Amino acid sequence: MDVIFKCNHCDQELSVDASGAGSEIECPSCGERIVIPQAEAEPVMPRTVVNPIKTSAAAKEEHHFTVPVHDKPTESLITKPLAPLEVAAKEGLHLRVKTIRHTDCVEVGHDRFDEIVTRFLEKVGESNIVSINTLAYTHLDIGSQKLLTDFGVLIVYRG
Repeated sequence: MDVIFKCNHCDQELSVDASGAGSEIECPSCGERIVIPQAEAEPVMPRTVVNPIKTSAAAKEEHHFTVPVHDKPTESLITKPLAPLEVAAKEGLHLRVKTIRHTDCVEVGHDRFDEIVTRFLEKVGESNIVSINTLAYTHLDIGSQKLLTDFGVLIVYRG
């Protein structure tokens, strides 16, 4: 059973196991020394269902929220979506596809996959990118004659 009490200095509601009654602790909110009171004897009542959420210390905590006020109009965080691919095709926009495989980006033990993909995306420009999809593939390793599984990206962009 827990002892629920308030700090005498900051009025913070605290809950401590009943075995700690009579001992002195520091209030976690204000840091002042306080003595844990004895648990109050609960009257014997018929068994009832108690909602533990309503009786918790968190439920008794008051929340005061404020609404921000701005002096100027706020910027729009929702941008107009790009036209679907069908519309883009009808308007005569040319779409291109670039596949970058991880295997092709490994040079003498140095993995340059991230660097090559980043360079390509910067060159194309964010506004021209339609989609970026990851892909997994298998290929035959010439040295070991084994099928190896690897990954890459498929980039669809306007060009």
